[in-house]
Parts: sequence; structure tokens; C-alpha cells
Amino acid sequence: MAPPKTRRPGFSRRAQYGLFFGYVVAVGGVLLALLLLFLAVSDRLGFTGLRGAALDLTAPVSAGGRSAVRFVTGGGELVTGYFGAAARNRELTRQLSAIQHRLIEARAIELENRQLKRMLKLNSAATDAITTARVVSSSFDSSRRLATIDAGRRKGVEVGQPVRAPEGLIGRIIETGLFASRVLLVTDGANNVPVRLVRDGTPALATGRGDGTIELKPLEVGKNPFKRGDILVTSGVGGIYPPGVPVAIVVSVNRDDTVARPLADPSRIDFAIVQNIYEPAANQPLVTAPAQAPPPAVEAPQ
Repeated sequence: MAPPKTRRPGFSRRAQYGLFFGYVVAVGGVLLALLLLFLAVSDRLGFTGLRGAALDLTAPVSAGGRSAVRFVTGGGELVTGYFGAAARNRELTRQLSAIQHRLIEARAIELENRQLKRMLKLNSAATDAITTARVVSSSFDSSRRLATIDAGRRKGVEVGQPVRAPEGLIGRIIETGLFASRVLLVTDGANNVPVRLVRDGTPALATGRGDGTIELKPLEVGKNPFKRGDILVTSGVGGIYPPGVPVAIVVSVNRDDTVARPLADPSRIDFAIVQNIYEPAANQPLVTAPAQAPPPAVEAPQ
């Protein structure tokens, strides 16, 4: 049997009290609204005070709610900022790495440009230059001190021709191919270069030691004219090497030997020029006078 449409709460006192208090609250709300409306029309000053009192009562509640909302919102922003900071950190790291790579490339290009400018200046000054070549390799830990350049017979390179850089003498050609050649460095034990002191023109012989340095042997027996920091250049005696090319700087003077360091280090040089074999004149003296123009300035070792 279906329940009647006008169903009453029955004998449940809780339901009856609930329904009664609902009616009371509704009627009370209506009466309060009518009272407030009446006050707003008849006594505006009193109504304003009432509104102020209501505002004072609700302000702490509103402040607490606002703080709770800001706390929740701030926590969300903090979490978002944390994960966003990690992503930004990765992006900044990537950008910094790219900038460092570009900076290294720019410095390498700048260094190469400086070397090319010096080579162009040297090439224009050396009237006997055969060609300009790149130093593609050089030996470091071998007793034989050799280097390879990317110029061969196709560019007129021949065995015996001297090879130099703006810094000084590198060596001479000992083997040629069509597109590349091998250079015997001045630091090789099989290479002997007639040199002279720039300071007073004293002749000497520079012989490679096979360890990256050069031993200087004066032609006058029993006399050691060398001083630390002395510069030596080629003398032109015996041909092959033209006179006046910087060769080495003295780094150690002992009782038994004098050690010098080559001014042109193939491991730090990218370009070099190949020159014609020097042929001294028949009436040229064996010991040439000191050159009038000073060689390039070189810092003495500390």
C-alpha cells in the first residue's frame, strides 16, 4: 500500500522538534529581516551602528578565512615554484654551457687570426718563401723530433728547405710527399744549426738534445760566452738556413754545457712557411757581423 502524500512525522519527537525549530528559524529570519529593513528606513544612524557592530564581529572570521586561503595558495605556489626552479636551473645550465662553448670557439678563432696575421706579415717580408703550410702534427715523447706540414711537392716543397714561423726557426724538410712533408726539428739530435749570439755576434753551433731543448757549443774552445737569457739567431754559415732567423733562448748555463729553449714550439704553432735553401755568396765571411735591426723581443726565463 502506497504511503499517503501528506505524510506526517508521526510520533517521533525528534522529527517534530526539528520541524518546529525549522519553522521558528524561518519565521525569526523573516522577522529579523523586516526589523533591519524598518531600521534602515526609519533610523539610519542606528542601522549604521548596527552594521558596524556586525562588521566588527565578522572581521576576525574573514581574516582567518583569508589567511587560510593565502596559506593554501602560497603552498601551491611554493610547490609550483620548486619544480619550476628545477626546470629553470636546467635551462640556465644548458645556456651557460652553450655560452662557454661559443666563448672557447671565439678565443680559438681569435688566436688563429692573430697567428694568420703574423704569418701574412712574415710571408710578405720573406721574399724567398715557397709556400705557407699548416703544422698538422709534431712528436713529443720520441727521441726523434719531427713534425708534419700539409704542403708537399705539389706546392714546390723540396728536401733541405728550411721551415720557420714568426717566432723563429722550426727545422728543415727531410722528406716530401705530394701533399705533405716531414720536418726535422731543431731539437732533434741529428740537426745542427750554425748560430750566433745577438749580443756580440759570437758564433756557435746549436745541436738538438732530443728532449725538446738545444745544446749550444761555442766554436772557441775553453770559452763559454753564453749568459742566461741570450738570444741566438742563424748565422747563415754553410747555407740551408738564411741568416738572422731567431732560433733559441739560453735557459741554463753550466760548466759542461749550455742549454737553450727553441723560440718556435711546433706544439703551439699552427702555421709555418717553407723557404728556399739559402746559398751564401762566395765572398761571404764565415762569421757575420751582428745585425743592425734587433730580433723580436723575447722574455727571458725567470
